[in-house]
Amino acid sequence: MADSAQDRNIPASERKKRRAREDGQIPRSRDLGHFAALAVAGSVLMAVAGPLANWLRQLLASALRFDHAAVANPERMGEQLWALGLKGLLVIVPMGLLVAAVATAAAVVAGGWNLSFKAVRPDFSRSNPISGIARLFNKQHLIDLLKMSTLALLVGVVGYYFLKAQFQGLASLLMVPLPQAVAQLGATVAQCFGLILLVLGAWALVDVPLQRHLWAGRLKMTREEAKQEHKDAEGNMEVKGKIKARMREMSRKRMLGAVPAADLVVMNPTHYAVALKYDEARMGAPRVVAKGKDLLALRIRDIARDAKVPVLQAPPLARALYTHVELDQEVPAALFAAVAQVLAWVYQLRRTPDMALVAPEVQVPPELDPQHKRQ
Repeated sequence: MADSAQDRNIPASERKKRRAREDGQIPRSRDLGHFAALAVAGSVLMAVAGPLANWLRQLLASALRFDHAAVANPERMGEQLWALGLKGLLVIVPMGLLVAAVATAAAVVAGGWNLSFKAVRPDFSRSNPISGIARLFNKQHLIDLLKMSTLALLVGVVGYYFLKAQFQGLASLLMVPLPQAVAQLGATVAQCFGLILLVLGAWALVDVPLQRHLWAGRLKMTREEAKQEHKDAEGNMEVKGKIKARMREMSRKRMLGAVPAADLVVMNPTHYAVALKYDEARMGAPRVVAKGKDLLALRIRDIARDAKVPVLQAPPLARALYTHVELDQEVPAALFAAVAQVLAWVYQLRRTPDMALVAPEVQVPPELDPQHKRQ
């Protein structure tokens, strides 16, 4: 029996959250965007109220001024109207762009930056009126309706009590000169706007964590979904493990393929084997072309013997090379003397293959020998 909606009590996994973001489902607070846009727009308007009022006065005066040519030619009136409209756009367009930028920034602050086109793709399943009616009564829409109603009630109550307190002062504006009345009315409107912004700001502070909580609640999983998520994650890990194992096997084959071309294999009888190659024309120093431990060391030894590559038992050098030199890396300067000694033995062996040469006693700096450190 499938788990019901009430059984969705397991927090969403990171994988499900990532898929939700890819689908455009992120926690957004519209009230934070509304508050930020109104606050910035109101602040800008109050900051430029004086110059803006003078500019509007001049614009209105020029709009109401007609000459004989304008009256006689109706086309001139249309041109004048077009010019006045363009001048009005000089205020409307920058303000609109500013408000849009602030609203976008507020949305990013609330839910982070997320670019997804899945949310705007047409979904014809939403055109079904039956399912549309069912969506009207789901938990999210009911919460949104309750939020909007509560916010409207709060703003209405604050506005009512503010206007009630200012009623006598507003009524007395009829008995003062017009410029003074306009100034006092503007101050009253600014105070009312500030109170409403305080309400919207406090509401946004509550709405941001609320939206994140609701978003996390919508993504909660049932036990079956959690099991499937875990199974998918394990499957992905298994596939990745197989890929890594395949890459290691390919790297191992390439390494073993380089052993027949090596100049020498240095061994610590059964534990370590390191194959060295030196080309004076292409290399600045001898290079490790293969190395291995335990069974892999024995495999390198067998391949070297089959390819007639000299194998030298030099335990300190083998341990030092295996520990301190990575594959395809040149031998460090501290081991130059020891490596030069064994390579000289190899070159001499090549020149006189019929002679029985005694293997050299190779010594390495104590700090490079892991066995010496353990002692």
